[in-house]
Amino acid sequence: MTRSCTRLLLLLATLALAACATVDRSAAPALSGKALWVVLPFANHTETPLAGSRAEAIAEGLLHSHGIARVRRYPAVLQQDALFEPADGKQADAALAWAREQGARYALTGSVDEWRYKVGVDGEPAVGVALAIVDVGSGETLWRGVGGKSGWSREALSAVAQQLLRSLLADGLAARQD
Repeated sequence: MTRSCTRLLLLLATLALAACATVDRSAAPALSGKALWVVLPFANHTETPLAGSRAEAIAEGLLHSHGIARVRRYPAVLQQDALFEPADGKQADAALAWAREQGARYALTGSVDEWRYKVGVDGEPAVGVALAIVDVGSGETLWRGVGGKSGWSREALSAVAQQLLRSLLADGLAARQD
């Protein structure tokens, strides 16, 4: 009887943890880790000011931790000075033009769809992002990944975001060739 209860509890715990994150992505392309990469502005589709900039900073660090040695970030002085960072087509085109001027081969860009603590007694952190790896020369999207993750009430929002972005980038860089 105790063995059955233990198995049932283990199964329920596994199901509960699996429900905390959802990730979908395309197949990983063959990418060069030695090429120059740039992190372009992330669109902020949330009510949280500067959520896109926060996600960019985490993504830049994660690219380095995944072995991408040459990474540059789109300069803040070139970004629109707006509280919620609206991303329009002109800004995206300007960012891609900047990446070409830098001689970059790949660009990481994306959007933040959720970046908050949920309302309620526990106030769990919740993050939702979409990432894209773009061939700078052609403008073609090579890979896309989207995901959402919530954490426990005592976890930091940035820690949950880092876990989600790490998972997505690991998938996008899985076929990397050095």
